[in-house]
Amino acid sequence: MEVPEAEHLHRLHAVREELTRVEQLYSGQVHPPAWLRATEGESRWPATAAIVLAIGLQLALPDRLTLMSKWLLPGLELAVLAGLVVAAPNRFHRESPRLRVASLSLTALLSLATAWSAALLAAELVTGRAGEEAGPLLSTGAAIWLTNIIAFALWYWQFDRGGPAARAHARRRNPDFQFPQMASPELAPNDWEPGFVDYLYLSFTNATAFSPTDVMPWTRWAKLTMLAQSLVSLVTVALVIARAVNILK
Repeated sequence: MEVPEAEHLHRLHAVREELTRVEQLYSGQVHPPAWLRATEGESRWPATAAIVLAIGLQLALPDRLTLMSKWLLPGLELAVLAGLVVAAPNRFHRESPRLRVASLSLTALLSLATAWSAALLAAELVTGRAGEEAGPLLSTGAAIWLTNIIAFALWYWQFDRGGPAARAHARRRNPDFQFPQMASPELAPNDWEPGFVDYLYLSFTNATAFSPTDVMPWTRWAKLTMLAQSLVSLVTVALVIARAVNILK
């Protein structure tokens, strides 16, 4: 079956336009998107605000669901966070092994506190020691679930293309997560690059849908981390809701 001449010319014109765009890109006439070039780095405050919120949610949990003392891990988290803010008060652009270790340690502390509380709550739900009031149970489950979302958002944000400082310097070209703006750069602003809010959205949608939505994991660590988050979220939500419904009946 022959292709009509008009359609053939349209296809040829589209191919020529794409070739021209690629030639301009590599000749420097078109700037690459922000996530592929060095930038000033993203603002510190969205991630800092999320961490402070997570610490507040931890302090709102009952004492029986905390590790040793309610103030132990949140106190350590606040201390590390304060040191990071002093070292880099505005933007994530400074590459330092010490800052990198401190940032990962803060994320690990937050994850440890959340995992400990989630495990204790799950044990109480399985053994029937979670109480007979649906309201406190739902609020406790929601606090742990939200803290878990923030913790996994920090892991995604910390490791995608080497972390925020490495992304600011464009150290790695290949992403661990493909955002829609990367797949369709012509529809995104030229200064767009992934920030903490994008990873928080990724974490929230993964925790609610239990699967990728519009952000695709490309590397094995990204896939396994999303799998772990979906599993934790599914178990937490299922146990809490099932127990709450049983109480209400």
